[in-house]
Amino acid sequence: MIEQQLGCSIREYFEREGEERFRDVEESVIDELTQGGSGVLSTGGGVILRQANRRRLRQHSQVVYLNSSPDELFRRLRHDVNRPLLQVADPLNRLRDLHTLRDPLYRETAHFVIDTGRPSVATLVGMIVKQLELAGVLPLNSRV
Repeated sequence: MIEQQLGCSIREYFEREGEERFRDVEESVIDELTQGGSGVLSTGGGVILRQANRRRLRQHSQVVYLNSSPDELFRRLRHDVNRPLLQVADPLNRLRDLHTLRDPLYRETAHFVIDTGRPSVATLVGMIVKQLELAGVLPLNSRV
């Protein structure tokens, strides 16, 4: 939705306008998406940097923090050239710094924390659904 609103890729917008302007657009989209409706909202990693986003997400949705170690993220993202914050000489160190900064903010925002490790997508989805069922957010034995 953000790229659709921007009319270009996030990477292009980051390069042209900078992170702060991007975060303004991101905040606006989060505000719009948390006004109502249902479904799954997958955010970028930096969405929790702004208190307004953390508050909206916490109050108007069920936040599931999929926590991965910086080393695991590096393994997954080492060839990704579309993440502006990782286009640095030492992306693993950047991931460690970002995790140190963001992890407490995600934990403050999240209703559920799932340490991802290396499960299959199906296993991870099952873990999320089970947490939502146990919390009464979804009926027991939900099918996703």
